Amino acid sequence: MRLRGFILVLLLSAAAAAASWSSGFVVIVHPKSPVTRVERKFLAEVFFRRATRWSDDTPIRPVDLVPDSPARMRFSQAVLARSVASVRSYWQQRIFSGQGLPPPEMADDGAVVDYVASHSGAIGYVAAGTSLNGTRAVEVE
Repeated sequence: MRLRGFILVLLLSAAAAAASWSSGFVVIVHPKSPVTRVERKFLAEVFFRRATRWSDDTPIRPVDLVPDSPARMRFSQAVLARSVASVRSYWQQRIFSGQGLPPPEMADDGAVVDYVASHSGAIGYVAAGTSLNGTRAVEVE
């Protein structure tokens, strides 16, 4: 009976770990941000720059990875519900019409972590397993 309980706990732990890594990316925020979780819809609004302030009125500073990054591809599909090409087209239209600029693009996960750590209100995403170096991971609902 004790062995059965141990196996059940082990399986549940493995399933939880798999679920947290299944997206292939982790959303991170500035270390002083009070945010611990964010709704997927709000996150999309942030990266389309339709939401520009946190609830405490701090400006939101989203940051993207380069278009060919696997984490960006997964983030775009899972959160923005669009391909990277579609998101880039959206931003080209916005730029051409003078309606806004896309989030800055960083070359790699380390650059995203550095940006988020050094900019108040910043939010970004990195590949699962990346060292967060003081930034905080947030839950996406």
